[in-house]
This record gives sequence, structure tokens and C-alpha cells, in this order.
Amino acid sequence: MPTKTKTATSARAFRPKIRLERTFQASAKEVWELWTTKEGLEAWWGPEGFTTAVHKLDLRPGGEFEYAMTATRPDLIEGMKAAGLPLTSLAHGRYTEVTRPRRLAYTTLVDFIQGVAPYEVAAVVEIQPVGGGVRMVVTEDAMHDELWTERSTMGMNSSLDRLAKVLEARLGERRTLR
Repeated sequence: MPTKTKTATSARAFRPKIRLERTFQASAKEVWELWTTKEGLEAWWGPEGFTTAVHKLDLRPGGEFEYAMTATRPDLIEGMKAAGLPLTSLAHGRYTEVTRPRRLAYTTLVDFIQGVAPYEVAAVVEIQPVGGGVRMVVTEDAMHDELWTERSTMGMNSSLDRLAKVLEARLGERRTLR
């Protein structure tokens, strides 16, 4: 039986968007720095149970980024092996908009799924001051199918939970210093 593959065009055509929203007791500058620096991204990027090592980060429109995300939690390692997925995946993409400290847009190349032709996923991060903190909205393209869209959404939600923990820890440190 032949293996079904999607072309770059068909994988990209008419995909819906995923929208995730969070509110933090932090400044726009703090949230921006966690999204746009090596140290910031390595502190929270990736689902719980993964670590991230940023190899390249050229923060400008047209600039490229690259990072490796590695499963470190035993149950995830087991699940990745069972699914035939590598424990470390390399991600790379390009920034399409950099408007400090309010809006960051980028595309990531999805080239790690067997049987699926590589395609790009676009994402936009919007950071708006509200009350005593910021509201952050992340909007990204759905993946090529329902299963991978669900995985992507779960991964981004977990990553954003980790971002919240980093910001909460910083807030706690500020309160302690007073």
C-alpha cells in the first residue's frame, strides 16, 4: 500500500489557526525578553519534560533561529521511542516581524514528520499591557492534520505554562527583595 504524503502546498492550504491567551503579572519587556533571548527561551521553551538549547537566534525580520528540544522525562522518552520519534528534534525558522516589545512573528519549518513533505507553520505573539501586567496572545497555524494539531496545541500550552512559572518565580523574587 502506498504511503500518503502531503505536498508543501496542500499541507499549508486553508489551515485554521490556533489561538492561546495568557495574562501575566509582568512587564511587556520581561515577557518579550523571555521570547527573544537565548537565556529566556532556554528557561521555558518546550513542553514540560523537555529541555531546549538555542543554537542560533538572529532577532530581526529575515533573521533565522534554530534550537534543539530534547525529551528528558522518563515517560516521554519511552513514548518518543515507542512512536519511533527521535529524543531530540532540531527546529529552525525565520522571524518575519520584530516589533519590540509588542509583536513577534515567525515561521517554523516542519520537516520532522515521516511521510509528510516539509511545510511552514506561521506564528504571531502579541504582548499588550493590561492593568498591572500583560496579556499575551499566541496565534499559530494548525498543523497538517488533527493529531499533529492537537500535539502542537498541547505542546504550546505546556510551554506557556512553563513561561508562567518562570514569570511567577521572578515576581516572587521581587517581592522577597522588598
